[in-house]
Amino acid sequence: MAKKLYVGNMSFGTTEESLQAAFSQAGTVVSVIIIKDKFSGRPKGFGFVEMATDEEAAAAIEMWNEKELDGRSLKVNEAKPMEDRPPRRDDRGPRNFDNKPRY
Repeated sequence: MAKKLYVGNMSFGTTEESLQAAFSQAGTVVSVIIIKDKFSGRPKGFGFVEMATDEEAAAAIEMWNEKELDGRSLKVNEAKPMEDRPPRRDDRGPRNFDNKPRY
């Protein structure tokens, strides 16, 4: 069964291809995703790597946690499941995007 890993403290220059190449040294990589800001498109400095088996995931954690990739010391551990959050309420009213005062 595939296991998802959290990879944090990544360099903004790290690509999904380079992350996949690095983690494939520990085993079969099922998927790689680097989380990006939805407005600017720039990486946020963390992502997720899914390994094919629990053993390969453990090997990847051992191989890459606290190790340097692209000039940054990675933080690698097992990803926690996403928790359900209540729906967000927007009580701020209409937004003023043109920065002109409203009278």
